[in-house]
Amino acid sequence: MIIIEPHIHMLARTTDDYQAMYTAGVRCCVEPAFWLGTPRHHAGTFFDYYELILDYETVRAERFGIDHYACISVNPKEADNAELAKATLAGMGPYLDHPRCICVGEIGFNAMTQNEEDAFIQQLHMAEERELPVMIHTPHRDKREGVQRIIDILQAEKVTLPRIDIDHNTEDTMDLVKPLDCWAGLTVYPYSKLDPARVINILRQYGIERVMVNSSADWGVSDPTALRKVADNMREAGFSGDEITTLLHDNPLAFYGQTDKFQPRLDLQPLPPESFQR
Repeated sequence: MIIIEPHIHMLARTTDDYQAMYTAGVRCCVEPAFWLGTPRHHAGTFFDYYELILDYETVRAERFGIDHYACISVNPKEADNAELAKATLAGMGPYLDHPRCICVGEIGFNAMTQNEEDAFIQQLHMAEERELPVMIHTPHRDKREGVQRIIDILQAEKVTLPRIDIDHNTEDTMDLVKPLDCWAGLTVYPYSKLDPARVINILRQYGIERVMVNSSADWGVSDPTALRKVADNMREAGFSGDEITTLLHDNPLAFYGQTDKFQPRLDLQPLPPESFQR
């Protein structure tokens, strides 16, 4: 089967991970901008990072048979630094207009501060102006409260809900997100988010329409082949092949396909190892 991984941080992964993903069926991945583990202090460090995930990471992925796209943003954790966020947002336009930028994200909340909200709203409108999809990060703590606040802001700002993905949902938030016209993201991430069994229980209750599953694999304990494990568990649980294909291929294709910049090449072939010269 062909899998489109809608949310993974490949900057944090090795070439072995690309090889494992290809073997697992992943042929396209989307890398959202995120916190790198320590605070950045200058807008220029954001811009260098954007260039890395838009340009170099695309080349690195292609060598292993995977088509790579990116989402650009000031992430929620660093958006609380209002001066830094303002300077970065002022220069972010050219990166949003890059042919490999297909989404604004991750944006949303970490600690749910006013500075985070201000940057969130500004980036929502930057996406709206460009008709780009949006990936929203929901907070790790007080998640239900955070999701409700996100929904209130989306409705108040009158953005295009079908272009919105509210990510990192759990059993406690799906009832808030699923009735909306936006998309609901589920993250398979050991210890801190969902395992495949919990994902399957959520899918049984809420269905697969406007739902995407991702690994969000990054620096932490995470699995870049998690979506293949989800597919295997779904098959064992009685889901049909068509349902699995819809969830892991058709849904991310439809969500990101709302921008013409997303034209995934799913027939790439890995290059021979001897060609990997720097």
